[in-house]
Amino acid sequence: QVQLVESGGGLVQAGGSLRLSCVASGSIFGVNVMNWYRQAPGKQRELVAGLTSGGSTNYADSVKARFTISRDNAMNTVYLQMNSLRPEDTAVYYCNVRISALLLDYWGQGTQVTVSS
Repeated sequence: QVQLVESGGGLVQAGGSLRLSCVASGSIFGVNVMNWYRQAPGKQRELVAGLTSGGSTNYADSVKARFTISRDNAMNTVYLQMNSLRPEDTAVYYCNVRISALLLDYWGQGTQVTVSS
């Protein structure tokens, strides 16, 4: 089992910045993908940014050049630096880690990000 604890959400004005953190604990050996998803009210959960153990990243088009995903070397903490925030970025943000070899996915409890106009 892997436990994920997110932090860093909050209320910010448009144009502002926030940094989300997600700490993984437990059986983290084998985690090879770390992602951030978000879900806005009435919308489906969407992938915001992903990062592999090899260092490859991918971003949703809507956040490219504004958000940056990073991690510590031990793959037990993943960050999402969010700059130039927009009201449409308002959502609950979820941390997700994957152990692809075992087809396992783990999710955090989510952290609310609210961007006011």
